[in-house]
Amino acid sequence: MEASSASRQTMINAGLNLIQQALTIYDSDLKLVVANRRFRDMFRLPDPFNTPGADFGATIRYLAEQGEYGDISDIDAFVQSRVDQAMAFEPHYLERRMKNGRWISVEGSPLPEGGWVAVYTDITRTKRQEQLLRSRSEELSDQLLLYAEELSATNRQLESTVTALEEAKRQISESEARTRLTAEMMPAHIAHVGPDRHYTYSNRRLSAVMPGRGSDIIGRPIREVLGEITYRAIRPHLDEAFSGRQSVFEFTDHESTRRIRGAFTPDGNTGQDRGVYILSMDVTEETQARVALQQTRRREIAAQMTSGLAHDFSNLLTVILGLQSKLQRLNRNKEAGELIEATLAAARRGGTLLDQIADMTGHRAPEVQPTDITQFLTDLHTLAHSTLPPGISLEIDNTIASTPILVDPGMLQDSLVNLILNARDACDGEGEIRISACTVQDTWVQFQIFDTGTGFGEEALKHALDPFFTTKGAEGSGLGLAMVYDMTKLAGGEVRIGNTETGGCVTLRLPLRRGKTDSTPGLVLLVEDNADLRGLIREMLTGMGHSVIEATSVDEAQTLIADLPDISLVLSDISLEGAATGVDLIRALPADGVPAFLMTSLPKTHPLYIEGAARAPVLSKPFDSGRLAAFLHPR
Repeated sequence: MEASSASRQTMINAGLNLIQQALTIYDSDLKLVVANRRFRDMFRLPDPFNTPGADFGATIRYLAEQGEYGDISDIDAFVQSRVDQAMAFEPHYLERRMKNGRWISVEGSPLPEGGWVAVYTDITRTKRQEQLLRSRSEELSDQLLLYAEELSATNRQLESTVTALEEAKRQISESEARTRLTAEMMPAHIAHVGPDRHYTYSNRRLSAVMPGRGSDIIGRPIREVLGEITYRAIRPHLDEAFSGRQSVFEFTDHESTRRIRGAFTPDGNTGQDRGVYILSMDVTEETQARVALQQTRRREIAAQMTSGLAHDFSNLLTVILGLQSKLQRLNRNKEAGELIEATLAAARRGGTLLDQIADMTGHRAPEVQPTDITQFLTDLHTLAHSTLPPGISLEIDNTIASTPILVDPGMLQDSLVNLILNARDACDGEGEIRISACTVQDTWVQFQIFDTGTGFGEEALKHALDPFFTTKGAEGSGLGLAMVYDMTKLAGGEVRIGNTETGGCVTLRLPLRRGKTDSTPGLVLLVEDNADLRGLIREMLTGMGHSVIEATSVDEAQTLIADLPDISLVLSDISLEGAATGVDLIRALPADGVPAFLMTSLPKTHPLYIEGAARAPVLSKPFDSGRLAAFLHPR
């Protein structure tokens, strides 16, 4: 219940901070109950005087000592008179000029429960209008001017009383409604389930966090709403919360395939009456970025571990090749020649293996670009078909729309060709290979490779993605599937292997980020903290016909994106002023939102370059207008 009260108080304070007037509520002992941010800012009060429990008299004394009430000969007497006036709990209204020259009105009203509420309104503009009216009083009678001032004061008093007091009373008496409104605005699903595991409260964000679910769930059991598979995944954590222990965890929602972070918190009741508060957030994008970064770090560790070994092994192979080449030139019998050829072949294969290890462990940054998947798969069919024997057919089933998708076509082609060749070997000269391409819940772009071969054995299902694991004996390096896994993880995706009734199946998923290739001039948001460079790039963009707005930080850029819906393209440097980077900016954009491009002078081995390249096209500096045009609008 304490957590609930704290949450309710936070919601009340947030609502009070939205009103334009300064507002305070003191209890019958003249101790501060609540004050909004406007009160602190209006009087420039230190935090102790703006904190619940602050003494009214102490606050008046501080303001008097700061000269807020003008010259006061006896501050103690002045403070006591203000305290006595407050203790009378009588309605009052006054207008006065502050130390900084601005005018305010002060409206006080007692509360039924004891204590009183005061509202402070900045009326400087109104006073200036009165002054202007007074300056023109030569055209008006003194009586008319007096009536106008009295009417203006009365109207202000009425407006202040009605607006501020109703707002204060509404904030106090309808905190539950304000809490619900705030909960609806949060990018998370907030709910409560009772002891019977039925929803007793829910905001309407479940369908946004887990697409495919309804939002009208109050009164329904959580098992029914989430579905049996997802419920089984979260049940241990829910049981833990019902036993009185908070639980924070992540799981994959089976129906929407979204990665969800959940927080289950006991509601404060005990025993059979205990319920659980539920907070669920979609962290799919965050998880994809985390997976890509983890894979990059693994590659760096692997590179450190293998670089020395590979160097020594390479030197050793060089010696073997050199000696065997000398033996070839000497007189030898047929049997010796065959042994020398076999040794040379083994040494050359060792060199090839070293190259593959270097590819896996070396730095590599994805080079994503808008790719027409239909054309990509057509080209893949042409490339792969020539590697298949006459007895093996290759079919491609593509349901992805023609809208370009941001992928690294080189890495993707390497991965799919590798999987097709593995499927070919599994078919052993006769069978079918089928590639299925589709999107999954607007989250993933998925490629599945089916074959009618022998499928994966029990050992292969456990270790097929491990480097050097092979079922092909001396003919296999054991790096094919491992390289597919590496390239996919580097892009924030995932690889799954399994069997069907007819053979093996490998599923490759990449984050779905739609690209656009429209070259029509539009409004470009340029994010660059170097003023000279920003000016040069602006000239390049305007030379292409674009209009340009500029920002120097992620905060500025996000504000412009929120305020200007007509932005057609974002071009950001990776390194920017402040803690946030251009990668953070791209990560915050919706997957199907404004097309985003990155530029940088960082090397391709830098972690930020690698992470950014997995999310958007990256242009290395320096560049000229021609390279920029080709980068933004590829043909």
